[in-house]
Amino acid sequence: MKTIEQCFTVSYRYPVVFCNDVFAPSCGLLADLLALDPYAPQPHRVLIAMDRGVDRTHPDLRMKITAWLKAHEETVTLAAPIEFLPGNEFVKKHDTLTEKLIKLTYQVHFGRKDTFIAIGGGAVQDVVGYVAGQVHRGCHVIRVNTTTLAQADAGVGVKNGVDYAACKNYLGSFAPPLAVVNDASFLPTLSDKDWRNGIAEAVKVAVIKDIDFLKWLEEHADDLRMRDLPTMTAMIERTAELHLAHIAKGGDPFERGTARPLDFGHWSAHRLEALSCYQLSHGEAVSIGIALDMVYAQGQGLVDEGECNRVIGILRTCGLPVWCDELLLCGSDGRLGVLEGLHQFREHLGGELCVTLPSGLGHKTEVHEMDAGAIAEAVRTLHRKYA
Repeated sequence: MKTIEQCFTVSYRYPVVFCNDVFAPSCGLLADLLALDPYAPQPHRVLIAMDRGVDRTHPDLRMKITAWLKAHEETVTLAAPIEFLPGNEFVKKHDTLTEKLIKLTYQVHFGRKDTFIAIGGGAVQDVVGYVAGQVHRGCHVIRVNTTTLAQADAGVGVKNGVDYAACKNYLGSFAPPLAVVNDASFLPTLSDKDWRNGIAEAVKVAVIKDIDFLKWLEEHADDLRMRDLPTMTAMIERTAELHLAHIAKGGDPFERGTARPLDFGHWSAHRLEALSCYQLSHGEAVSIGIALDMVYAQGQGLVDEGECNRVIGILRTCGLPVWCDELLLCGSDGRLGVLEGLHQFREHLGGELCVTLPSGLGHKTEVHEMDAGAIAEAVRTLHRKYA
């Protein structure tokens, strides 16, 4: 018997740029980012996929993009007309949309060095990133994030995914983008729900990683709820910074292990999204999931009552929900429907359950079992206080 032990390291680097009005004709940022790959032929061929919601709320954007392309026609060319996708979770559930994008790349002879420019929220970024990872085993993506959640969390990392059946992100890939653009000019037109979604992810990472940031969120909760743009952009930058630092320095960027610190509050959130038929947004579900895990952690002696109430108070002051009636739904066996989220989470992790919980504020611990009775008690506590 002969064994050859293969071992190699691949280094990744990509910029996350915070800016304003990236499609102004005089702005050369996107052209510079397209040139990050020195082997890409010029002019750079791009396919633009845009969230229809962005198109509706920014009716002048098509003309701005056309003017931008005209101003940079020597270095950038459009491979096909702009492709419009539905936003929110629907785009991830509709597998014909994934197939449509793949078919488009085939029709226009999209090459491995060509680039998708994805304009939209986290769901659109997930789908376009997933498709880009399949075409030629991986072509380039530049994410232009347009929501608070995408800019703070979902659109800055290395994961892509689409839903299958009732399982969120069942199909997906780890594929770093060529670059990320967080353009603040898209934020003022967001609905209140979409404006607040990113706050939930900020609270999530602050609770387990940065007590000073949690204090800042507490002090600025009213400003965040009242849509103060400078406060929101500051929150986004710090949240993204913490997210990126975890990917780079946490020792497991492609999640080969079992711990998922950045999924604090998510085991129930993903299930609640499905139970609500996706009437709950991801940020709302994460907020409720954080509240549930805080109450559960208090019952397990990991945080005290004051710490639990403090986090839930920040979420509520920011305008986020901490309760939904879906928490009370039960299956035919009488068990809470949300508990199925634990089984799905265990399967997603590869067999061993590993749930991140706070251990005091600003710190975390990993648990490998969750007590169903204690979860039910936490649900009853949330119902009694906040329903």
